[in-house]
Amino acid sequence: MSTIGAVIVTWNSGETIDRCIASCSGLEVTVIDNASSDDTAERVRRHPEVYFISNLENRGFAAAVNQGIARTNSDYILLLNPDVELLTPLTALAEACASGDVVIAAGRLLNQNGVTQTGFTIRALPTPAALALEALGINRLFPSNSVNRRYRCLDFSLDTEGDVEQPAGAFMLFKRDLWCRLGGFDERFSPVWFEDVDFCKRALETGRIRYFPKAVAKHRGGASVRQMEWSNRELCWYASLLRYASKHFSRFKFRGVCGAVVLGSAVRLLTGLFVRRTSQVITVYAKTAGLAALCMILGRVSPARWEGRQHTRVRTITSSTK
Repeated sequence: MSTIGAVIVTWNSGETIDRCIASCSGLEVTVIDNASSDDTAERVRRHPEVYFISNLENRGFAAAVNQGIARTNSDYILLLNPDVELLTPLTALAEACASGDVVIAAGRLLNQNGVTQTGFTIRALPTPAALALEALGINRLFPSNSVNRRYRCLDFSLDTEGDVEQPAGAFMLFKRDLWCRLGGFDERFSPVWFEDVDFCKRALETGRIRYFPKAVAKHRGGASVRQMEWSNRELCWYASLLRYASKHFSRFKFRGVCGAVVLGSAVRLLTGLFVRRTSQVITVYAKTAGLAALCMILGRVSPARWEGRQHTRVRTITSSTK
């Protein structure tokens, strides 16, 4: 079987990276660290078999993934979060991508208690309605609504192999050739969120994505993201949501999502003041609402200059591959 290269992006992942690397025995492992301030780099350097890239600044998840894949020689790429531990071989995933029209293969993710992570392991591609309900907080308040059930695949049996739309970027395998054909991960989704959704959306235009429940990994979940300061986490999530909607929805539907973000920001501002009791809530949701309102007026995510520099880097990725 052709070689598999695990690409792992770290940011303050010292608590989990040793177990992740240890579970990748037999794979070509590349770790890309986005300027961690903890002991992540020191821990990775204790594994001489690992190719380590240490960025002096946080380049964002998508850019770091592209860095890692560009230097990897393997035919298959396993995208793996640093808080994931492989529990089974990857044979089924690689064999699926080697034959037929399967372009991405993914397995089952378990939480720390060994329970399948329903609602996260696989999802449907987000629709305008799904993102609007996310922004309004309705999916959290009423998770059994029909839109959310479809979005989070709550009626899909995770014990059954089948075609899916959006496996978690924490644990998925694809041919290196797919990454080349798609021009890599879109680095405009920075620093994190929706870059894996966008990659799956574009991959589905070339073939199928297949889920295999017998390929299993344990996932701690959000180990790095939880270390982001709350205000930055909120702003980044909304910005990436709007970028995805701008890229893949019509202007009319995009403006609908923007309106939901504006309204949802107002609601979160009021509830946030009560819960957090800090004026920082006003700053965060005022910025979020302002960005969404501007996007609604423009009919796109931001002025033209946003489209420039990063987009050029994505288009030229394949010229830097080995």
